[in-house]
Amino acid sequence: MVPAVSEAVPLGPLQLVIWGAVLMAAVACMVVAVRHHAGKPDADGSDPLFWDLFGGAAVIVPALLIPAVASPLAGLALTAVAVASGVAAYRSSPRILAWHDSRRRRRLDAPRRESAAEVHNAVLSRWRRYELDPALAIGYPDMADVARPETSAFVKAMREAELLRASSDPGYAPAVARLELALGRAENAAGVPGCGGGLSQVRHSSAEAAPQA
Repeated sequence: MVPAVSEAVPLGPLQLVIWGAVLMAAVACMVVAVRHHAGKPDADGSDPLFWDLFGGAAVIVPALLIPAVASPLAGLALTAVAVASGVAAYRSSPRILAWHDSRRRRRLDAPRRESAAEVHNAVLSRWRRYELDPALAIGYPDMADVARPETSAFVKAMREAELLRASSDPGYAPAVARLELALGRAENAAGVPGCGGGLSQVRHSSAEAAPQA
């Protein structure tokens, strides 16, 4: 008599755990990848979506059929595992995709933040001259007078830039541009000669376009 498949290929607990882990990973990855590509507005998203489905099915179908042939009960259990994994991945995929997008934006924004940090340090050094240099402090007392609108606006911009510097907020670079612009205006209002004209048009326009805090 020909032995049954379940007798010829016994499915032990360790094998069941391995198949379950493979199945959970494959289903979760496929669901997240499908939601990622399905959410893209471009027309090229259909091709990656097809390969996501194809690649996931190439792993999921054998991971279900092979244990099910050996043991129908194991097949039912793994089907339940696959469904639970898919539901969990579907519900958590927005958070996963948001985290991935945040990391990508931080990586792309890193050079801009480094450049903004250099400008930030230069502006602060320029500002400290009016506090640390006695001649400048006496010659331009308005630079330390927060009652003046231009100086008050600079102090406000300085606080905003400092707060954003400690975070990963993409508004840090525009805040630094506004800070540099505010310092130039304060220097002009205080009568500092040769100041206020060194701001580039790019920084000027980006600071004006950025929303005020």
